[in-house]
Amino acid sequence: MSRQSSSRQRSETDKGTTEEGPTEGPSPEGPPERTPDVPARAPDAAEDTDTSADTDTSAGRDTSAEPSGEASGEAEDPEETTVTGPLAGTAPDAPPARKGWRAKYPVAARTVAWTVTGLSLALVFTALLLPTKLILVEPSAFLRIPVEGIFGATLLLMLPTVARRVVAVLAGAVLGALTILNLLDIGFNEFLGRGFNVVLDWILLDDAESYLKDSVGETAATVAAIGVVVLAVALLVLMALAVLRVSNVMARNTAVATRTVLVLGTVWVMCAALGVQVAGAPFASRSTTALVQDRAERVRKTLKDEQEFAKVAAVDTYGDTPGDQLLTGLRGKDMMITFIESYGRSAIEDPAIAPGVDKTLKNATKRLDKAGFASKSGWLTSATYGGSSWLGHSTFLTGLWIDNQNRYRTVTAGDHMSITRAFQRTGAWRTVGIMPGVTKGWPEGKFYGLDHVYDSRDLGYKGPKFSWSTMPDQYALKAFQRLEHGKKHDKPLMSEIILTSSHQPWAPIPKTIPWSQVGDGSVYKAIQKAGKKPADVFTDPDKVKTEYGRSIQYSVNSLIDYVLKYGNKNTVLVFLGDHQPLARVSGDNASRDVPVAIVAHDKAVLDRISHWGWDDGLMPGAKAPVWKMSSFRDRFLDAYGPNPGGGTAPAAPSASPKAASPKATSSKATSPSPSGER
Repeated sequence: MSRQSSSRQRSETDKGTTEEGPTEGPSPEGPPERTPDVPARAPDAAEDTDTSADTDTSAGRDTSAEPSGEASGEAEDPEETTVTGPLAGTAPDAPPARKGWRAKYPVAARTVAWTVTGLSLALVFTALLLPTKLILVEPSAFLRIPVEGIFGATLLLMLPTVARRVVAVLAGAVLGALTILNLLDIGFNEFLGRGFNVVLDWILLDDAESYLKDSVGETAATVAAIGVVVLAVALLVLMALAVLRVSNVMARNTAVATRTVLVLGTVWVMCAALGVQVAGAPFASRSTTALVQDRAERVRKTLKDEQEFAKVAAVDTYGDTPGDQLLTGLRGKDMMITFIESYGRSAIEDPAIAPGVDKTLKNATKRLDKAGFASKSGWLTSATYGGSSWLGHSTFLTGLWIDNQNRYRTVTAGDHMSITRAFQRTGAWRTVGIMPGVTKGWPEGKFYGLDHVYDSRDLGYKGPKFSWSTMPDQYALKAFQRLEHGKKHDKPLMSEIILTSSHQPWAPIPKTIPWSQVGDGSVYKAIQKAGKKPADVFTDPDKVKTEYGRSIQYSVNSLIDYVLKYGNKNTVLVFLGDHQPLARVSGDNASRDVPVAIVAHDKAVLDRISHWGWDDGLMPGAKAPVWKMSSFRDRFLDAYGPNPGGGTAPAAPSASPKAASPKATSSKATSPSPSGER
């Protein structure tokens, strides 16, 4: 058979395959016979090769239905040419017959090809429809049509080959990056009740690793960190390959792809016009576009807020008030301003948590009353949720709404008056900080007006850590007594104390022991060893609430026990929560409210705040006043100034939470802050 006839035969065979579908069974002519003992001449060899290639096609290799080229991993056969001139009648080098597992197992090859294509489509659709909250991740969330997929497919069908491939890879990489951000949103919403801020929150990833080390051990934390990095890289690469795969399949099946896109586009428009919904969400989805727009808007607001907040922080009603006009109603009193970690409204009102905590607060109120102390309590709305404790501390003390790390840096770099700094300005108090959660240098101590800061390295603790918490609250208070409160001073103390035993993951929890047995903390080794494991508690929705409640009971009991044992007629205690616990404990729709209470032996101290309308006792009722946490400073300085209730100075303007997204904050639910506070 001549080369020309062979070419014509191939052309006719290919035409039949394309127009009539795959031919079942072997070619009618069958494969050529070969005689091993007789060498074939060159022309015959060429004929054998061509016929063999034809047999490949006619024997069931469906070149139109089966994804070929990139879709199946096989290159298309080179185009045949007719030989003329002096070489006519000779056989050029014939293309080699197909080899490898695809030729040997065509059915398996087709199955793998379609499986990979299907997985690629699934990956792309999942990325386009992935919610940003864990509670929304359910099958119904993915039963929608993403408009971004329709527009993307349309664009890829219109582009030439090279441009199409470049755009497909870039689009896949971008989609992979958006998926990573969506996963970060899920994590931040789960722990902090807000989405991930692409401007401010990257630094918190390092904090997250530190938190894991404290909670589950260094090895497990390292493995988790490596896994996160691998997942991020895999998402970028696999998403790019997935989009490229889908685009190649569409390019080889242009007619089918075009019809499919037209149908999907028509359905999307009709569903959007009619408002069709699936499980409460629009069937015609544009969630990815909305998320991108939301992120861009948050970035714009974050950058704008930095400039606006600097102007707000520069205005301070009490900034120029002389020391002799500050806190005149508290002269001679030993002040304790104490923050209890994660002590939120849910601890008092959630039915699964409240019974034990409420009983503790009521008993503590009775014990205080019996010892001659009185107390009043109310609610404050924290600037943070689930974490970022230092944002709550700074909001309470400075009177500014500090809900993100940029604001925190701005205010602590200036000289805005804080409550603790007001005590220092008077010259009538020695000011100290007890900071068991601070594990490295903390320059903010100077901003807060603290004469001396005792961090975790200065408190002399020789016992074990309790997950994240470096030491039990009872030990921290005992160290305060040993280092400062129990010593003689020429003036009273003003102390800021951070209690950390109620920090997540709420296991193991210390036990209250006789104060005489606290010692250097070694006694806690057996208590820590006998406690529950963090992994057993934190992953169980019922246990985590129970143990959270127990941790709050421990912290409150430790603090009240200290006041009853070491307090005196000049003791004044202000204590509050810094934020609500994470959503897994407080609930998805929980408020940001935290309890606040003032305890004093001197009745005159509480008389000065009688106009606040707070409830008697340590447990505020459901109808007790709720203030923004940033409003406390001015109310406090006014109540204990020379003219209580008379408005010594007009209310200082606080930065509105609308100036920046309330969800654009940095976090502390995960270990040390950038400045060392944990």
